[in-house]
Amino acid sequence: MSNHVTEIVIATLLFLLVSGMGFWAARWRRPSTMAHLNEWGLGGRSFGSWITWFLIGGDLYTAYTFVAVPALLFGAGAAGFFAVPYTVIVYPLVFAVLVRLWSVSHRHGFVTPADFVRARSGSSTMALLVAVTGIVATMPYIALQLVGIEAVLKAMHVNPTWALIIAFAVLAAYTYQSGLRAPALIAFVKDSLIYLVIIVAIIYIPYKLGGWHKIFDAADTKFKATNGTLLNSANEWQYVTLAFGSALALFLYPHSVTGVLASRSRGVIKRNMSAPPAYSFLLGLIALLGYMAIAAKVKPIGTDGNTIVPVLFDQMFPQWFAGVAFAAVAIGALVPAAIMAIAAANLFTRNIYREYFRPHAEPAEEATVSKITSLAVKVGAVLFILLINPQFSIDLQLIGGVIILQTLPAVAIGLYTRWLHRWGLVAGWAAGMALGLWMLYQIPNAATKHAHFGGSAFPLSKWFDPTSIGLNAKATMYVGFVAVLFNILVAVVVTLICRAAKAPDGVDMTAPDDYTADAGGEPAAGLAGDQLPEPAPTT
Repeated sequence: MSNHVTEIVIATLLFLLVSGMGFWAARWRRPSTMAHLNEWGLGGRSFGSWITWFLIGGDLYTAYTFVAVPALLFGAGAAGFFAVPYTVIVYPLVFAVLVRLWSVSHRHGFVTPADFVRARSGSSTMALLVAVTGIVATMPYIALQLVGIEAVLKAMHVNPTWALIIAFAVLAAYTYQSGLRAPALIAFVKDSLIYLVIIVAIIYIPYKLGGWHKIFDAADTKFKATNGTLLNSANEWQYVTLAFGSALALFLYPHSVTGVLASRSRGVIKRNMSAPPAYSFLLGLIALLGYMAIAAKVKPIGTDGNTIVPVLFDQMFPQWFAGVAFAAVAIGALVPAAIMAIAAANLFTRNIYREYFRPHAEPAEEATVSKITSLAVKVGAVLFILLINPQFSIDLQLIGGVIILQTLPAVAIGLYTRWLHRWGLVAGWAAGMALGLWMLYQIPNAATKHAHFGGSAFPLSKWFDPTSIGLNAKATMYVGFVAVLFNILVAVVVTLICRAAKAPDGVDMTAPDDYTADAGGEPAAGLAGDQLPEPAPTT
C-alpha cells in the first residue's frame, strides 16, 4: 500500500467531497417537505436541461461501463464496440417513447412505469409483473457498480471488503436524507471527472506508448489468429442484435425512467435526447482503453479482468492523477447506484406495498417506506458482491437485460396503442421470460467454467444448421432480442384469441391528450400528485 499512498489520499478526499455534496443536496432546492415521493424520489419533478443532462448521463454511463467495456475489448476485440452503436440507437428510441411516458406520468402523477401499466392496461397483475421485473433486473445492476469500485480498490492494494461497506454506508446515508437530489448534484462532479480523465488518457497514454499506430498494431498482433479487431461472420448477428436489444432494454430500466420523470417539461427531455450522444463519443474513447492496455502489456490482478483499466491508469499516470482517475471510477459507481436504489424502492412502495398492503397510505408513509427499502436494496447489493463471485454477478446482469426487455410490450408499445389485451400482455411476458431464461440456461462459459448462464450469445446451431441459410456454423444471436420477439408474437396471438372470444379487457384510465401534455397541464381528475388510479379490474 505504501506505493499507493498518494492515490489513496486523493481518491479519499474526492470521495469525501462528493459525500458532503450528497448530504448538502437535501438543502438544494429544498421543498416544504421531503416526505413525498415526488420530492424524495423524483426531485420535485423540477430538473431543467443541464441538471437532467448530467443526471441521465450519470444514470446510464456507470462505473461498470468504465471498466467492463475496455476489458471486453482487451479480451475479445471488436465485439466489445457493440456498446457504441447501442448508445447511439437508444436516444431516438428514448425520444419516441419516454417523452410520451413523461407526459402521461406528469398528467396522472405516476412515479414508476408500473403505475402507467396499471392505468393503461387495467391489469394489476401486469403492473405487478412490471414492478417485480424491474426490481429483479435492477438488483444485479446495482451490485455491478461495486465491481467497478472493487477493481479500483484492488489496483490501489486496498482490502475491498471494509472499503466497500463504508462507501455504501455513506451512500445509503445521504441518499436516505436527500433522495434523488443527491445523485443529481453529484453527477456534475462525476461527469466532469470522467471527461477530464478520458481526455487526458487519449492524449497522454498514446504519447507514452509511442502513438496510436503502436496501439492498434499491438491489438492486431494479439488478435491475429481470430482477426478480432474486425467482426467476422460468426459474431456479426450477435453484434447487431446485442446492440439493438441493449438499446431497447436500457430505457426500460426503472432508473432510466426515474431520471426522465424528474425533468420539468417535455422540452427538457427533447433537448436532452439530442445532447447525450456526446456521451456515446466519450464511450468510444473509453472503449479504446482496452487496446491501450494491450499495448501497455497490462496484466489483470489475479483473474479479475475488470481490473484492466485501473491497472492501466496505475501504470501510465503519475500517482496524483491516478488518484483522480480512481476517484472518477468510484464516484461513477455511486451516482447510478443511488438512482437505481431509489427507482427499485419506488417500484416496491407504489406497486407492491401500496397496491397490496396499504392502499390508502399517505404520501409521508410512502416516502418513508421508499427510504427504508432503498437502504435494504443497497445492503443487498453489498452482500451480493461480497458473498458471490463477481463474475457470477456479471452473468446475472446479462440475465437482467433479457428480463427487463420482457416489459417492452406493456410499457413501450402501450404508450402508442391500447390494442394488446391484458391477457395477451401477461401471456407474452410469461412466454418471453420462459424462452429467454431457457436459452440463457443453455449457454456455458468456458472461461469461468459455468455450465449454464454463461453469457447472452445463443448458438443458432442448437436449433438448426446455420449454414443451411448461408450463416456461419458458429453464428450466435442475443438472447434478449429473440425472447422479446417471441413475447410480442405470443401477445398478439393471445390478443386475437381474446378479441374473438370477447374476453373482458381492463379499463384504460388514460386519455389521448395525456400523451402530449406538457408542464402546466392540469392533472386528470382524481389522479393528481400522490393519487393512484382507483382499483381496476384484475386479471
